[in-house]
Amino acid sequence: MSRVCELTGKGPMTGNNVSHANNKTKRRFLPNLSDVTLGSDLLDRRFKFRISNAALRTVDHRGGLDAFMAKAKDDELSTRALKIKKEIVKAQAAQA
Repeated sequence: MSRVCELTGKGPMTGNNVSHANNKTKRRFLPNLSDVTLGSDLLDRRFKFRISNAALRTVDHRGGLDAFMAKAKDDELSTRALKIKKEIVKAQAAQA
């Protein structure tokens, strides 16, 4: 399972541990990922995602999965999330 957020594309970064003596050793900074289930109001379905906690707060701030997907950039989304976005856009067009 990759350590990449499905909604924002946030992944591991590299850096250094720096000791008091200024010795530097390589390390990885991993994103804070959680397995969550988000519901779509338009589709009346629930989807499981592995997303960062920052993305979870953003989804909540924007008003749910449907609103988040409407504003999300396609290049940041995973392939599975992109398919869900297309379904949501299609449902919004049919509803309007």
